[in-house]
Amino acid sequence: MTNKLRMHVLGWPIWLIVWCSLVLSFAVNAETSLQWQHTTLKTQPSLRGSAMYGDSLWVSGSQNSVWNSLDGGKTWQDRSIKSDVITDFRDIALFDEQTAIVMGVGSGEQSVLYLTENAGVTWQLLYQNTDQTGFFDSIAFWDRQHGLLMGDPVDGYYVVKYTQDGGKTWQRVAKNKLPDRQEEEAAFAASGHTLIVGQDQQAWLTTGGKSASVYHSTDAGLSWARKKVPLFNRTATAGGYGLALNQNQQLFVVGGDYQQRDTTYPNMARFINNRWLSVASGQRGLRTAMKCVPAVCIATGKTGNDVSYDQGDTWQPLINPHSSLAGYYTAASDNNRFLLAGADGKIAIVTIL
Repeated sequence: MTNKLRMHVLGWPIWLIVWCSLVLSFAVNAETSLQWQHTTLKTQPSLRGSAMYGDSLWVSGSQNSVWNSLDGGKTWQDRSIKSDVITDFRDIALFDEQTAIVMGVGSGEQSVLYLTENAGVTWQLLYQNTDQTGFFDSIAFWDRQHGLLMGDPVDGYYVVKYTQDGGKTWQRVAKNKLPDRQEEEAAFAASGHTLIVGQDQQAWLTTGGKSASVYHSTDAGLSWARKKVPLFNRTATAGGYGLALNQNQQLFVVGGDYQQRDTTYPNMARFINNRWLSVASGQRGLRTAMKCVPAVCIATGKTGNDVSYDQGDTWQPLINPHSSLAGYYTAASDNNRFLLAGADGKIAIVTIL
C-alpha cells in the first residue's frame, strides 16, 4: 500500500495496581487510526494463548500462567493454575466473560485441559492426555458443547479428537479419515491458531516442516482432506504456524521458520478459487498469528507486526510505538480491538478508532 503509518505518542506511563505497567499511544494511518495500550505482567511469563469476549481479555503461557482482565485491559488478575504438573498453556477457548478452557502442552500428562466457570477464580481438570507420546497442539470450538482438539502424531497419524459435551469426553477421529502424514511433516503449538473452526461445520488445521500443509474438514472434523501451502518449507522448523479467517470468511495461513525469524521468505498464503496462493506483500519473517476486525487485519510474530487495511489483500509493516516491543506470539480480536501477547509477559491492546 502507498499509505504510510504515522506514529504519535500521546500518553505517558501509568502504573497499574501492583501488577503491570501501561503505556497509551496512537498509530495513525490515512485510512484508520489505531490506539495502542501496552501492559507488562509482573510475573513476565512467555505468553502463547489469547482470547477475547467483549471486555473479557485472557492470556496464558509458561509455568501454568493464566491472566485475565474483565475491564478491557485496564487491570489484570493472576489466575494461574496450581498443579504439581507444570505445563505451558498455549491455547484458550473462551465462551463468555466467565467460562473458558485452557490447553496445556507437553509430553504425556503435561498436555491437559482445564475449565473455569468463574473467570479463573477456580479451575477444574477437564481432560488429561494419557499417551506418553501424545502432545496437544490446539483446540477450537463451534459452541459451548462442540469442539476439536489437535495433537502431534501418534501411531503415524495426527491426533484429532472431537467433543460433544463441552470437553468432558473426547473421541479420536478414525485414522483412515485423515490423509497419510507426509515425510518430514510436523505441527507447532506456537500461538493457539494451529486449529480453527468456521461456519457450516468447517474446520482447518495447519502443519509445517518440509511438507507444509492445511487440512480441511467439512463435517465437523470427522474426515479431512489435505493441500500443500506455498510457505517457506526448507527446514524441519518451517511451515504453517497459524490460521485465520477474514471478515469475508476467506482463509489465510501464516508461518515461516522460528530458527530464522527475521529472514525474508514466503510467510503467508491465501485460499482463493480452491487453491492456495502466496501473498506477495509482507514476507518479513516468521508470523505465528493473524486476526481481522472488520476490514483491518494484523499478523504478528516475535520480530514484528504487519497490517492490512483491505481484508488481507495487501500488507505493510505495522511499527509498534513502544520501541522495546517488536512483536508478539499470539493474537485475539473482538469488537474492533486486537489483543496481542508474547515474550516476558508483554501485552498490547490495539483499538481501531
